[in-house]
Parts: sequence; C-alpha cells; structure tokens
Amino acid sequence: MMDRKDKFPSGILILSILVIVSLVLLFIRFIYGLGAATNLSDGRPWGFWIVFDDMCGVALAAGGFTLAGIVHIFGREKYRSLYRPAILTAFLGYILVVLSLVVDLGQPWYMWHFFIYWNVDSPMFEVAVCAVLYTIVLALLFSPAVFERLEGLNFPVIKRIKWSILLKIVRRIEIPLIIAGIIISTLHQSALGSVLLLMPASLHPLWYTPVLPALFLISAIAVGPAMVIFETIISNRIFGHQLAQDVMSGLVRYIPYILGVYLCLKILDLIIAQELGLLFTAGHYSLLWWGEILIGVIIPLILLSIPTVRNIRMAVFWSSVLVVAGIIFNRFNVALFGLAMRSGYTYTPHWMEIAISVGLVADAMLVIWLAYRYLPVHTDEKTSIEA
Repeated sequence: MMDRKDKFPSGILILSILVIVSLVLLFIRFIYGLGAATNLSDGRPWGFWIVFDDMCGVALAAGGFTLAGIVHIFGREKYRSLYRPAILTAFLGYILVVLSLVVDLGQPWYMWHFFIYWNVDSPMFEVAVCAVLYTIVLALLFSPAVFERLEGLNFPVIKRIKWSILLKIVRRIEIPLIIAGIIISTLHQSALGSVLLLMPASLHPLWYTPVLPALFLISAIAVGPAMVIFETIISNRIFGHQLAQDVMSGLVRYIPYILGVYLCLKILDLIIAQELGLLFTAGHYSLLWWGEILIGVIIPLILLSIPTVRNIRMAVFWSSVLVVAGIIFNRFNVALFGLAMRSGYTYTPHWMEIAISVGLVADAMLVIWLAYRYLPVHTDEKTSIEA
C-alpha cells in the first residue's frame, strides 16, 4: 500500500497555483512600484504586509526558541520529537519575514545599508540585526536534518563531501547556538514592541504602554507551544505520524500560566495608567480589545486549565488555534487598527497585498511539505550532542 509520503496531495496543486499567482503580482509590484499593488500612502505607510508578514510572522515563529529551550536547556527529552518541526517552522517564518521586507520596502536594493551604516540608537536596527542573526542560527540548527539526508544519498559528487564531519561540528556547537538563538529571539520579540513605543501620539491608549516590549515577549512565549501543536497535528494528519497525547497535553500545560501573566500585566497597566474605563467607553476600539482578549487569552486559558480538555487531542488543537488567532488579532490591533491615521487618509488593504502574502505563506507550506517528504524532520531518534 502506498505510504502517505508517496502520495501527491491535491492541496499541493492549490498551493502551487497560489505561488504562481503571487509571483505574477510580485512582478507587477517591482515593475510598477508600491502604488500599483498596494493602498499604502504617506498617511498610512504601514499596512497589511508589515502586520501580517512581519509582526505576526515573527510571533508565530516563536516555537523555535521555545522548544529549543524546553528540550536542550531544561532537558525535557519528552518533547524532542517536536524540536525539528519547531525549528523548521521558525526558520521558514523568518525567511518569510525577510522576503516580505524586501517586498514592502520602497527601495529594497538599499537593504544592505544597515550592515554598513549602523544606527545603534534605532530599535529598527536591533530588529534588523536580530532577524538576520536568528535566521542564520535557525539555519544552522536545522542543518543536521539536511546533512543526515545528504549522507544517505549515493550520488558520487555528494558522497565526496564528509557530511558526518559537518554533522559533528554542528552538534558540538548546538548548545551555544541554542543559547544565542534564545537571546537573539528574546531581543527580537521585545524589540518589535519597542518600535511601537516611538508612537505615543499615534497608538491608542488601550494598547500603548511602556511595557509593550514585555507584552510582545510574553505573548510570543505563549503562542510558541500553541503554534507547534497546531503545525504538528496538521502534519500528522497529512503524513500519518503519531504524536503521543501526553506530549501534547504536557506542552500546553503551562500556556494558561503564561496567558495569566500576560492578562494581569495588561489589566494592571491600564489601572496604573488610569485608562481602565476605556475598556467600555472607546467604541470599536473597546470591541477590538475585548475580541483579542476573549479569543486569544481568556477562552484558551480556561480550556487549557482543565485536565480533561488537555487530554483530548482536538480540544488541545482548537485551544491552540485560539491562542494563535489571538496573537494575530493582537498584532493587527497594535500595528494597524489601533494606529491613528493622518487626517484625510484612509486605508483598506489592496487585494494584491493580501494575495502576495497568501502566496508567501503558500511558499512556506510547500517547503514544509517537501521537507517532511524528503528530510528526517519528524523523527523520534535522539539527535543530542555527541561528545
């Protein structure tokens, strides 16, 4: 009987079509400029791409440093089978962040300037440096999966390379890489919040706070395990892998505590700022705030606090979906809906903006499918550091 890996899912054809469409639209964007493919303006220079591709993309890639810390720093071997999938998802997430920046910048050919002309006082400089360094770290952490696959191939040119030596080198520096990755990712997640600190007059008081960097970091830590569960269960259904229920329930067990800290910090900040009344008097902003909190914090916090719920596979899955949806909702609130626009300007995402972002996500999904098909991504074999 044909293994699931050998089948060609019909969804791959759909993803391929989405990628082709996005490539055509990217051609239009780069030939005719941002004005032809977006509704961005001087009154709204930040739009759908910055929020969805960058703000959301970085947050949803947090599973990489979360799982790396759980497995390698805290020694929880129980979750090792989730380590490589988490690193792969994080790596592709950061690749998409970099690609989306190229698409979003008016003059992307000047991106190399930040390597030469350092503005160390700018949070944007920290964001850029962290993005590049963390992408390199993630590439190195995932490289053993590629080396293991190449080592087993029988092509003469490939066999001449000593992949086992490269494997040993990477595994010897794995712990330093993981520590560096955790530090860089922590800086990057919080730095995105720091960027918004520069907009006290533009960001609505329901979201503007001096503790935005901490809120960005805490929410990323909470969504990390949720995103890993979300991606793993979907891949399991496609490729037929089995993930033990105790692994899933154990991984999401601490999410309610993190969400609780996050919620308390947000409420406490509003109390200290004497803005608590805005939760009920700020019109549609109040609705947006409550939508974000109910969907992404309160409901999953309650559900994942119940042991019976944590022992039901699909309950864990949908609770994780709520956490992921909540973090996306939050990033849209703070970086789009909650930002004031210059008088006389309006903004609704152009359909090309959405289509290009969908195409970038389809790219990542195709790469994930190829990785699961041809690389030892989902493996229960231990890949611990060799002495």
